[in-house]
Amino acid sequence: MSETATIIARNVERVREAIARAARRSGRDPECVRLVAVTKYLDPASIGAVIHAGLTELGENRVQQLVARAAALGAGEPGGWPAAARPWRWHMIGHLQRNKVRALLRVCQVIHSVDSERLAAETEAEAARAERFVDVFVEVNVSGESSKQGVAAADAATLAEYVSRLRHVRLRGLMTMAPPSADPQRARPVFAGLRELLEKLRASGAVAETCGELSMGMTGDYEVAVEEGATVVRIGSALFEGLPGGH
Repeated sequence: MSETATIIARNVERVREAIARAARRSGRDPECVRLVAVTKYLDPASIGAVIHAGLTELGENRVQQLVARAAALGAGEPGGWPAAARPWRWHMIGHLQRNKVRALLRVCQVIHSVDSERLAAETEAEAARAERFVDVFVEVNVSGESSKQGVAAADAATLAEYVSRLRHVRLRGLMTMAPPSADPQRARPVFAGLRELLEKLRASGAVAETCGELSMGMTGDYEVAVEEGATVVRIGSALFEGLPGGH
């Protein structure tokens, strides 16, 4: 095993242990939390080490970078989806423009950042054209910060109901980002707010009972996110500490 692979494997284990501790603190099964590795600082060989360490959910913030990395791993084919036998899935976790949906859907299976009916409709149209399905999260700006993307919490039900009616777009849950802070506890109200919002949407019938995922938490606050109900955490720098050029 190379030094890079050893470092990554050690970091993955440490993050998984932290997730497990956080889940147990809140009375949850650690197996209910999925880890998406955000690969934007890595070369293809290092991404391969991430996969060999057992992380098969890979995320990127930008469409162009995601498409390029998927191609470098041999994951995409023109006009089609990744081969079913491949062990990994790509997640788009950053802001998505409508004119980039077609290119993205060639290689990406999960979109975390649906924030408007227009984007949802474009995603539906492109998925239908390709005769494919795509899993999505509605991104909610729980904190209300103007710098954050996402639909306002007050408008989330309307958007979630719209997405739920689409044929080729499958609503899996809600996503949010907390304001950056040196104190992870400052993110707790944001994560709790997203959990409570999803509970309300399910109770009201705005979304199906099968819509139960919460994508929230990054390197600086993922343990708090897990304590508040995250089912997906998006981790980058914590997985790559100690690597040359790591962040």
